[in-house]
Amino acid sequence: MSEGFALFATAIGTCAVAWTERGIARVLLPGASAEAVRDQMSRDRPAASEQEPPPAVAEAITRMRALMDGARDDLADVALDWGGVSDFHHRVYELARAIEPGSTVTYGEVARLLGDPGAAQAVGQALGRNPFPIVVPCHRVLAAGGKPGGFSAPGGAQTKLRMLVIEGAREPDPPTLFDA
Repeated sequence: MSEGFALFATAIGTCAVAWTERGIARVLLPGASAEAVRDQMSRDRPAASEQEPPPAVAEAITRMRALMDGARDDLADVALDWGGVSDFHHRVYELARAIEPGSTVTYGEVARLLGDPGAAQAVGQALGRNPFPIVVPCHRVLAAGGKPGGFSAPGGAQTKLRMLVIEGAREPDPPTLFDA
Protein backbone atom coordinates (compact mmCIF):
# COMPACT_ATOMS: atom_id res chain seq x y z
CA MET A 1 0.00 0.00 0.00
CA SER A 2 1.46 3.37 -0.96
CA GLU A 3 1.60 6.17 1.56
CA GLY A 4 2.08 9.86 1.04
CA PHE A 5 2.26 13.03 3.06
CA ALA A 6 2.04 16.76 2.47
CA LEU A 7 2.64 19.89 4.48
CA PHE A 8 0.05 22.66 4.50
CA ALA A 9 -0.17 26.15 5.99
CA THR A 10 -2.89 27.07 8.48
CA ALA A 11 -3.65 30.01 10.75
CA ILE A 12 -1.84 28.20 13.56
CA GLY A 13 1.24 27.29 11.47
CA THR A 14 2.47 24.59 9.12
CA CYS A 15 0.72 21.26 9.62
CA ALA A 16 1.18 17.92 7.87
CA VAL A 17 -1.10 15.11 6.80
CA ALA A 18 -0.25 11.53 5.82
CA TRP A 19 -2.56 9.18 3.99
CA THR A 20 -2.97 5.63 2.77
CA GLU A 21 -5.49 4.16 0.37
CA ARG A 22 -7.91 3.82 3.34
CA GLY A 23 -7.81 7.49 4.33
CA ILE A 24 -5.89 9.96 6.45
CA ALA A 25 -3.40 8.10 8.62
CA ARG A 26 -1.76 10.97 10.53
CA VAL A 27 -2.11 14.71 11.07
CA LEU A 28 0.61 16.77 12.70
CA LEU A 29 0.04 20.18 14.25
CA PRO A 30 2.71 22.86 13.81
CA GLY A 31 6.17 22.39 15.23
CA ALA A 32 9.08 24.79 15.57
CA SER A 33 9.37 25.01 11.77
CA ALA A 34 8.06 23.43 8.58
CA GLU A 35 11.25 21.37 8.43
CA ALA A 36 10.62 20.09 11.98
CA VAL A 37 7.10 19.04 10.97
CA ARG A 38 8.45 17.31 7.85
CA ASP A 39 11.10 15.50 9.93
CA GLN A 40 8.50 14.40 12.50
CA MET A 41 6.22 13.05 9.78
CA SER A 42 9.13 11.15 8.25
CA ARG A 43 9.79 9.56 11.65
CA ASP A 44 6.10 8.82 12.31
CA ARG A 45 5.35 7.45 8.84
CA PRO A 46 8.68 6.23 7.37
CA ALA A 47 6.94 4.51 4.44
CA ALA A 48 5.30 7.78 3.35
CA SER A 49 6.84 10.02 0.71
CA GLU A 50 6.13 13.72 0.33
CA GLN A 51 3.84 14.23 -2.66
CA GLU A 52 0.77 15.95 -4.00
CA PRO A 53 -2.28 14.69 -2.10
CA PRO A 54 -5.03 12.78 -3.90
CA PRO A 55 -8.33 14.68 -4.37
CA ALA A 56 -10.02 13.45 -1.15
CA VAL A 57 -7.00 14.42 0.95
CA ALA A 58 -6.64 17.76 -0.86
CA GLU A 59 -10.29 18.47 0.02
CA ALA A 60 -9.65 17.50 3.66
CA ILE A 61 -6.65 19.89 3.73
CA THR A 62 -8.83 22.70 2.35
CA ARG A 63 -11.41 22.01 5.04
CA MET A 64 -8.82 21.80 7.86
CA ARG A 65 -7.38 25.15 6.73
CA ALA A 66 -10.86 26.67 6.69
CA LEU A 67 -11.62 25.29 10.16
CA MET A 68 -8.42 26.86 11.48
CA ASP A 69 -9.60 30.14 9.90
CA GLY A 70 -12.88 29.97 11.83
CA ALA A 71 -15.18 28.05 9.45
CA ARG A 72 -17.69 25.72 11.10
CA ASP A 73 -16.96 22.24 9.80
CA ASP A 74 -16.95 19.10 11.93
CA LEU A 75 -14.88 17.09 9.38
CA ALA A 76 -16.86 14.03 10.53
CA ASP A 77 -17.05 12.62 7.01
CA VAL A 78 -13.28 12.72 6.36
CA ALA A 79 -12.08 9.13 5.84
CA LEU A 80 -9.49 7.94 8.35
CA ASP A 81 -7.14 4.96 8.28
CA TRP A 82 -7.84 3.36 11.67
CA GLY A 83 -5.01 0.82 11.32
CA GLY A 84 -3.11 0.50 14.59
CA VAL A 85 -5.78 2.32 16.64
CA SER A 86 -7.09 0.27 19.57
CA ASP A 87 -10.82 -0.29 20.01
CA PHE A 88 -10.95 1.95 23.12
CA HIS A 89 -9.09 4.80 21.38
CA HIS A 90 -11.31 4.42 18.31
CA ARG A 91 -14.41 4.78 20.48
CA VAL A 92 -12.96 7.87 22.20
CA TYR A 93 -12.02 9.42 18.85
CA GLU A 94 -15.47 8.80 17.40
CA LEU A 95 -17.05 10.56 20.39
CA ALA A 96 -14.62 13.46 19.97
CA ARG A 97 -15.55 13.69 16.27
CA ALA A 98 -19.18 14.23 17.30
CA ILE A 99 -18.32 17.44 19.23
CA GLU A 100 -19.47 20.38 17.13
CA PRO A 101 -17.06 23.23 16.35
CA GLY A 102 -17.47 25.94 18.97
CA SER A 103 -18.42 23.40 21.64
CA THR A 104 -16.47 21.59 24.32
CA VAL A 105 -16.97 18.65 26.66
CA THR A 106 -14.89 17.32 29.54
CA TYR A 107 -12.81 14.17 29.77
CA GLY A 108 -15.34 12.97 32.37
CA GLU A 109 -18.27 13.55 30.02
CA VAL A 110 -16.56 11.47 27.32
CA ALA A 111 -15.91 8.73 29.88
CA ARG A 112 -19.60 8.74 30.87
CA LEU A 113 -20.64 8.53 27.21
CA LEU A 114 -18.36 5.48 26.91
CA GLY A 115 -20.27 3.93 29.81
CA ASP A 116 -17.29 4.11 32.18
CA PRO A 117 -17.50 7.26 34.34
CA GLY A 118 -14.19 6.41 36.02
CA ALA A 119 -12.26 6.42 32.74
CA ALA A 120 -11.60 10.17 32.46
CA GLN A 121 -7.84 9.68 32.81
CA ALA A 122 -7.85 6.91 30.17
CA VAL A 123 -9.82 9.23 27.87
CA GLY A 124 -7.17 11.92 28.37
CA GLN A 125 -4.41 9.44 27.60
CA ALA A 126 -6.20 8.29 24.44
CA LEU A 127 -6.65 11.88 23.27
CA GLY A 128 -2.99 12.57 24.03
CA ARG A 129 -2.14 9.86 21.48
CA ASN A 130 -4.63 11.09 18.88
CA PRO A 131 -3.01 10.54 15.47
CA PHE A 132 -5.58 12.76 13.72
CA PRO A 133 -5.73 16.17 15.50
CA ILE A 134 -8.00 18.71 13.81
CA VAL A 135 -9.98 15.89 12.12
CA VAL A 136 -10.48 14.23 15.51
CA PRO A 137 -10.87 17.44 17.53
CA CYS A 138 -9.20 16.46 20.80
CA HIS A 139 -8.77 20.18 21.50
CA ARG A 140 -12.54 20.32 22.20
CA VAL A 141 -12.15 18.07 25.24
CA LEU A 142 -11.31 19.91 28.47
CA ALA A 143 -10.50 19.06 32.04
CA ALA A 144 -13.07 19.53 34.80
CA GLY A 145 -14.16 23.10 35.40
CA GLY A 146 -13.36 24.15 31.84
CA LYS A 147 -9.61 24.03 32.42
CA PRO A 148 -7.61 23.22 29.29
CA GLY A 149 -5.98 20.08 30.63
CA GLY A 150 -3.12 18.62 28.68
CA PHE A 151 -2.39 18.89 24.99
CA SER A 152 0.42 16.88 23.46
CA ALA A 153 0.91 19.08 20.40
CA PRO A 154 3.77 21.56 20.20
CA GLY A 155 2.78 24.63 22.16
CA GLY A 156 0.79 22.48 24.58
CA ALA A 157 -2.28 24.00 26.18
CA GLN A 158 -1.65 27.36 24.49
CA THR A 159 -2.14 25.73 21.08
CA LYS A 160 -5.31 24.05 22.36
CA LEU A 161 -6.67 27.35 23.66
CA ARG A 162 -5.79 29.13 20.42
CA MET A 163 -7.71 26.52 18.42
CA LEU A 164 -10.72 26.95 20.73
CA VAL A 165 -10.61 30.74 20.32
CA ILE A 166 -10.53 30.35 16.52
CA GLU A 167 -13.60 28.09 16.70
CA GLY A 168 -15.44 30.49 18.99
CA ALA A 169 -15.58 28.03 21.90
CA ARG A 170 -13.60 30.35 24.13
CA GLU A 171 -12.89 34.04 24.46
CA PRO A 172 -9.26 35.11 24.00
CA ASP A 173 -7.36 35.79 27.18
CA PRO A 174 -6.95 39.49 27.87
CA PRO A 175 -3.53 40.86 26.94
CA THR A 176 -0.86 41.13 29.61
CA LEU A 177 2.02 43.55 30.03
CA PHE A 178 4.28 40.92 28.48
CA ASP A 179 2.36 40.46 25.21
CA ALA A 180 3.98 41.93 22.13
